Amino acid sequence: MGYVIEAWEPTSLEVAGSADRFPVRRIFCVGRNYAEHAREMGFDPDREPPFFFMKPSDALRPAEAPFPYPSRSENVHHEVELVVALGRGGKDVAKEQALDLVWGYAVGLDMTRRDLQGEMKKAGRPWEAGKAFDASAPCGALRPAAEIGHPKSGAIWLKVNEESRQSGDLSELIWSVPETIEHLSSLFELKPGDLIFTGTPAGVGPVKPGDVMLAGIEGVGEIAVKVV
Repeated sequence: MGYVIEAWEPTSLEVAGSADRFPVRRIFCVGRNYAEHAREMGFDPDREPPFFFMKPSDALRPAEAPFPYPSRSENVHHEVELVVALGRGGKDVAKEQALDLVWGYAVGLDMTRRDLQGEMKKAGRPWEAGKAFDASAPCGALRPAAEIGHPKSGAIWLKVNEESRQSGDLSELIWSVPETIEHLSSLFELKPGDLIFTGTPAGVGPVKPGDVMLAGIEGVGEIAVKVV
């Protein structure tokens, strides 16, 4: 079978210490999954079940590549997140079996046009313009769970030009990785190659061209991304 236009290469992520790459199918993102971040956005974290939005797979950008400041925005925010990569799929997965689906973990950034997202919220419209734009998901190399295990705690942080902006711990997730997979798999049949951005701690804020974002998660890795 041929294609009527030229086919494109699938999006993939680097695997730390390997020449092989991880093919990416879909990107799911968990909204407001740290209590302090929920509060700084004006919401009560104790009353809200998990909710999700998506980014296209080609929004991924290698962490070593510069982040191009997007058009139509004057308030672009950083959000550091633990990224979960699924090596197996499933539907209605119990949390006790959820980690069996996980292939590995990475450090990622959910870049956000905060001004456009705010406009969409006020108008009751979808968030794509604020969340799913080109290059909105810088991501570091994946570390296999077979090597590093499944992190349940550990510092997660982000600095801009060496100034601390975000600081938290994975143990502060409102919905843990197994609970997130359980809930997400009740809404979608998960597939190998799916990524889950698991939410960001408090301290999100703006960046501008010339800034360098330094982000890390204990036991997973560190990334440096320049805004251009």
